[in-house]
Amino acid sequence: MKRILKLTDDGSHTLYLPEMDENYHSTHGAIQESKHVFIEAGLKQIRKKEITVFEVGFGTGLNALLTLLETERSNISVHYIGIEKYPLNSEEYGQLNYADLLNSNCQKEFQYIHQCEWNSVQAITDSFRLYKLRDDIISCSFADLPRFDLIYFDAFAPNKQDGVWDIEIFRKIQAHCNPDARFVTYCAKGSVRRDLQEVGFKMERIPGPPGKKEMLTGIN
Repeated sequence: MKRILKLTDDGSHTLYLPEMDENYHSTHGAIQESKHVFIEAGLKQIRKKEITVFEVGFGTGLNALLTLLETERSNISVHYIGIEKYPLNSEEYGQLNYADLLNSNCQKEFQYIHQCEWNSVQAITDSFRLYKLRDDIISCSFADLPRFDLIYFDAFAPNKQDGVWDIEIFRKIQAHCNPDARFVTYCAKGSVRRDLQEVGFKMERIPGPPGKKEMLTGIN
């Protein structure tokens, strides 16, 4: 798939897919969107010191990098599982400017997040272990994965990738969650909220990141 590098309003990059007419991140600001949706509304709401995160749509690795940086600030340990069917190549992830903008010495970690082996647990830092699952969320099995404490649902929008937002996907995820696991997504669509509630998550709409009025979060 052809992917085009774009600059978003906060100065950070996203990738654009002409084939789908879709961006990987908000054009209002990639970093600020990811921080708002996944770190502030997600990771910082978990009251455990050891957390298993499951990300649907590993993509640019931005959410993984922000989570890694938060483990260093908050003295938590994260086992991060990211599923991705179409990984970026080295030229694509090599252009992304996230590490430069985050004012931290994390370029080495960001490169390793992308360069490390797929389908194998890799220790990126002492507090951040990464398992990149190269698979399709629709058909993959969770049988060999640890149970989830936090879901980052960051697939492309439902009107671009509707099969990924199917209620049976939500049901499969919910069945593999620990009690009190949290689900977060940038999406606020009513049908998505109702399907998540039907499978067992207690959902609510909360204020979204810049450029988006609302987002969804919920508890198992």
